[in-house]
Amino acid sequence: MISFLIRRCLASLLAIFGVSLMVFLLIHFIPGDPVDLLLGEAASAQDKMNYRKILGLNLPLYEQYFLFVKNLFSTWGYSFSRGGDVLPLIWSRFPSTLVLAVSGLVMGLLMSLPVGIYTALKKDTLFERILSVGALSGMSLPIFILAPLLTLFFAIRLKWFPVAGYGTFSHLVLPSFALGLGLFGVLTRMIRSSFLDVLGEDYLRTARAKGLSPIRIVGIHAMKNALIPVVTMLGNIFGGLLAGAVLTETLFDWPGIGKLFYSAFQSRDYALIQGIVLWISLSYFLVNLLVDFLYFIIDPRIQINGNAEV
Repeated sequence: MISFLIRRCLASLLAIFGVSLMVFLLIHFIPGDPVDLLLGEAASAQDKMNYRKILGLNLPLYEQYFLFVKNLFSTWGYSFSRGGDVLPLIWSRFPSTLVLAVSGLVMGLLMSLPVGIYTALKKDTLFERILSVGALSGMSLPIFILAPLLTLFFAIRLKWFPVAGYGTFSHLVLPSFALGLGLFGVLTRMIRSSFLDVLGEDYLRTARAKGLSPIRIVGIHAMKNALIPVVTMLGNIFGGLLAGAVLTETLFDWPGIGKLFYSAFQSRDYALIQGIVLWISLSYFLVNLLVDFLYFIIDPRIQINGNAEV
């Protein structure tokens, strides 16, 4: 276990280093000058030169990158668009992103788990085909269309929930439902496929022959093996949600990491963009490590030999 953790940490550190270097180079090739955005085009050339020196943008790229790596051991750099250190800014937005990510994932599971199991049990029936088409439609509906429709119907017409904002449970309902509905199609198809793979196994035939109830067969015996690939997908989805659902947070004015990233990109805030991307990489690493441990809880037969496998 210890050697596995060491290998995973070293591999993740190398991946994070590669991501940080790639993003550092890419954002410097994005059209637009952050100094022009801050000072305006009417600023003099001397003022722009002085401000570039203050921000360190006059240094060669390799010196800017070394300065970025050095700042990782302290404040992760200075955000000129927000007027503060990067790490406290990200950390202040993380709780709201975590709340939205967990609630959206739970909402998606509550909708997709019963539908996925039912469509697997009722394979090739008319009702199963209708539910499958509905799940496929959910996958095809983008969030920038779904979110305004939810807002128009539930917030503006029915006035059940606020249009946007943050602070109360009612503010959480629409963005989490939008995220959950967006995940509904993907999760339903994955759950259905996983259950179809295990429903024909010999150990389930034995359980039926022993006279066990269908609820116990599906809910206990089939569930453990069917959830292993689903947990892998949930880990990837949750890691992405922790990175910040940019469109959802922006459309619902949710003060999370996704909205912070959008504003940092608009202002070409290099330090803040690099810090958020690094945070995203760390989130994926931690979530994937948690998924590996969840494998053991779901199925203790899984052994570790560099990768989690039976």
